[in-house]
Amino acid sequence: MKKDFLSITDIDEHELKNIVADAIRLKRLKSAGTAHELLRGKSLAMIFEKASTRTRVSFEVGMTDLGGHALFLNPQDMQLGRGEEVRDTARALARYVDAVMIRAYRHTSVEELARHSTVPVINGLSDAQHPCQVLADIMTLTERFGDLRDLKLTWVGDGNNVCNSWILSSPLTGMEIVVASPPDYRPDEALIDQARAAGGRVRIVTDPEEAVRDADVLYTDIWVSMGDEEERAERLKALRRYTIDARLLAQAPSDALVMHCLPAHRGEEIADDVIEGPQSIVWDQAENRLHAQKALLVRMIAGDAPIP
Repeated sequence: MKKDFLSITDIDEHELKNIVADAIRLKRLKSAGTAHELLRGKSLAMIFEKASTRTRVSFEVGMTDLGGHALFLNPQDMQLGRGEEVRDTARALARYVDAVMIRAYRHTSVEELARHSTVPVINGLSDAQHPCQVLADIMTLTERFGDLRDLKLTWVGDGNNVCNSWILSSPLTGMEIVVASPPDYRPDEALIDQARAAGGRVRIVTDPEEAVRDADVLYTDIWVSMGDEEERAERLKALRRYTIDARLLAQAPSDALVMHCLPAHRGEEIADDVIEGPQSIVWDQAENRLHAQKALLVRMIAGDAPIP
């Protein structure tokens, strides 16, 4: 039976640990120059409604590393761009490829694609969630801390799709997720309730200085996502207190780590000296998109194939 990855909740705690462990092994194999063509002869279709740097490169290089092939599909070059229904695209692609990754404007499009596809579908980003990013982030923190239980991650700024996925991950990792956002930019209440009902620890506050006290990790993302450009002036005004800069970082423990999923708008959500500073692990996160997604692809396409 095929398995999709539309949300971090599509895997359980055991699967999450296994994928992270596989990702760490795959990272070591790549570093050592050891071939690991676990998906030889397999193909991944990649649909990009939204522009991308890290998602496209990490999935494409990942499939190459694994001995497979990735196809970049722009809706303007497909019949989707001329009105073909998502369900028809899903059925056709499933006859050609072994999995589909989609980076979409609407989460409903991701869900519809998965409903009608007979091969696994991976959510490379939607307006509601970004589970691949959080999967790589969990790998990054596992490399640093080992056991993640009882760590506190503070999200500062716009409660967007990445924030939603962090909230949903809390029951799986045991981490406390504290979100500091203005009232109009808080994360999805339904997802907060879902995470809490599953045993997650989630707290929403307004004051960023309160939120970062005792935090092990500070996390932020851009304030103006693709599709929100018309709200730029309004968002910058509402979120100006929520920059992770030296002043805010000084309110957190001296060994707190700083994360950002990129791209960064330096001087807005994060200061240049912070992202370039010694507490930043932003580039480890970016690299680990490759390794975490390779582990996910192996599990989605090949099942429980052992990682050497």
